[in-house]
Amino acid sequence: MTFLELLKPQAVKVVGAASSKKRLMHDIAELAESAYGIHAASAVEALMERESLGPTGVGHGVALPHARITGIDRVHGVFILLDKPVEFEAVDRQPVDIVFALFAPEDAGVEHLKALALVSRSLRDAALCTKLRANPDPSTLYAVLTEDRSSQAA
Repeated sequence: MTFLELLKPQAVKVVGAASSKKRLMHDIAELAESAYGIHAASAVEALMERESLGPTGVGHGVALPHARITGIDRVHGVFILLDKPVEFEAVDRQPVDIVFALFAPEDAGVEHLKALALVSRSLRDAALCTKLRANPDPSTLYAVLTEDRSSQAA
């Protein structure tokens, strides 16, 4: 699995600021709806339900919210870079400015896990995160994510 398989250019956005974690979840859901046709209200509900099990802020300013959604046929990704970090209850208690959300079909077992592993492993790379933070343009962010990851997928 690669970022090219997970992410459409239309699913990458720079957001000036989110007033709260919940507002950020709405931004993610709206982007998922416009890029993939995922019902925004269902996406917010699923993301918040997953967050209630434990926060998906993994540290170093990165969050990986994810949820299972009925009615989709494969795993989809949404990437948001925040100009102003938001409190996310991350494991290291640091605010988040890099968010990669995943939406998987209800029955996606191994595919969901592969996608989560790819995103998690990639965003643990400090150099990649630095590059992402330095490029607040959606098309550049998409290129950085897909080029860097696809060249290392082999």
